[in-house]
Amino acid sequence: MELMEIIRGRRSIRRFQTKEVPQEAIDQILEAIRWAPSWTNCQCWEVILVRDPDIKKALQETLPKGNPAAKAMIEAPVLLVICGKLKSSGYYKGEESTKFGDWYMYDLGLATQNACLMAHALGLGTVIVGLLDHDRAAHILGVPEGYEVVTILPLGYPAQEAKAPKRREISEFTHEERF
Repeated sequence: MELMEIIRGRRSIRRFQTKEVPQEAIDQILEAIRWAPSWTNCQCWEVILVRDPDIKKALQETLPKGNPAAKAMIEAPVLLVICGKLKSSGYYKGEESTKFGDWYMYDLGLATQNACLMAHALGLGTVIVGLLDHDRAAHILGVPEGYEVVTILPLGYPAQEAKAPKRREISEFTHEERF
């Protein structure tokens, strides 16, 4: 697939087949995360792979009622839990260096996008789950102090095809010289 085709074709997948994800595919997705850009190359991400049904169920229970990704947390053969190291990205000599403080959310967004695009290129689906009780999820997974659970990516073979949502035209968000 061409890169633009991959970008245009990626969708949030919330229903998965029971087919297992090969380790080679997981390794390629982790390699895509590995090569994501980050502030001063700090690579502030940690990834927890979850296949255990009991842990997946416990993580599902951290989602609020009505979260459309709830079934995906159980159906997906693998969950990739993306965690961020605090006070690393956006810091210089231990001090915040940007107006926006800790930059780890930005870096994890880049890493997450790489993972989602690679998964799609491999014929797999993901959905970015960010509406959850992050502290409870961190406790379930034994995430140490100084790190945060940021997002969970259910990963597997899509059970159905998702349609593209309407997108704004380029002219609607592009400005020349001034806003």
